[in-house]
Amino acid sequence: MKTKRKSKKKILAIIVCIVLILLIAGDWALSVMIYNENFDQRFESYEPFMLYLEDYEGLERTKYEFASDKGQKLTGYLYHFGQEQRGIVVMAHGFGGGGHNSYMDCANYFARNGYYVFAYDATGNDESEGEGVGGLPQGVIDLDHAISFVEESGNFPHLPIVLFGHSWGGYSVCNVLSYHPEVKAVISCSGFNKSSDLFESEGKKQAGEGIYLMLPFVKLHEWMKFGKYASGTAMDGFEGSEAKIMIVHSLDDDMVPIEYGYDLYYDKYGSDPRFTFVRFEDKGHNDILNDSKDTYKDELNAQFDKWLNTLDYDYKAEDNKERFTKDRADYITAHLDRTRYCNRLDEDLFEQFVQFYDKNLSDD
Repeated sequence: MKTKRKSKKKILAIIVCIVLILLIAGDWALSVMIYNENFDQRFESYEPFMLYLEDYEGLERTKYEFASDKGQKLTGYLYHFGQEQRGIVVMAHGFGGGGHNSYMDCANYFARNGYYVFAYDATGNDESEGEGVGGLPQGVIDLDHAISFVEESGNFPHLPIVLFGHSWGGYSVCNVLSYHPEVKAVISCSGFNKSSDLFESEGKKQAGEGIYLMLPFVKLHEWMKFGKYASGTAMDGFEGSEAKIMIVHSLDDDMVPIEYGYDLYYDKYGSDPRFTFVRFEDKGHNDILNDSKDTYKDELNAQFDKWLNTLDYDYKAEDNKERFTKDRADYITAHLDRTRYCNRLDEDLFEQFVQFYDKNLSDD
């Protein structure tokens, strides 16, 4: 009898172990699947809203290609205006809207105010190679290679390097300081501290506290895929560098909640003169760099809504998807006021940016 009982307990233990393994494996597989669906896509800029060199009179650029970690070719451009540059701004773009194109207005501003700007498309975006981004740490990897290319290729003048990034780019420009402590100054707008932050913040909206069951698998997946780059944080970058840092964020940012970036940094460095903090109340995420008094986006959306009401077909129907995609693009191309659309930056804010760079180059 004792032998049978021991045998039953052993079988029960094996069954429990198998069930646990299957649950863990299932959770792991689900976590990786959701991660890849969100962060391992290829992104292309939407052509009707793309910015072009001719939108900025006098702005010039030179095209370059350089290799990232797996040999994939990335495309970048050196933007410049005039002949008296004080430094080179290396710019890292945000996630999900394509490459650096939507930040060309930023490049134009910095170029017109005394800086070369090297802006590139990260892996899996626009003109750069890659079937998909792969994951958020890829942004740090690509920026690491971009800075090294600027410093070592012989194609660029030997000037101080400063960094500028928004969202994913904001995360990247801070993290990369662990590999490039020589950088003089960094401006991070709407950024986050570590790669899992976006998965966590977005996941909480969908799964509530259940997202914390997935996070360990996401972190393991990133570590297996990206190694040391996956475990790095913006805080690590701050500790490993003497670069001057400006942190910009808005309280109502629903894409990267302020507690994942600004608040975390302010708690530790709020009284540190090396850091400058700029906090807005109501500029959101995607529009934080734009002039809040500019009404063109609202006007354009209102005009577009009126146009929708004139359509003689159901644009939401699956059968009309292809037709509506073409009609929408044609409408935007025909009605977009490019002068207003391409010049919506908050110039007061960008003046602060230039002054921040200037001051921290002259301090040398």
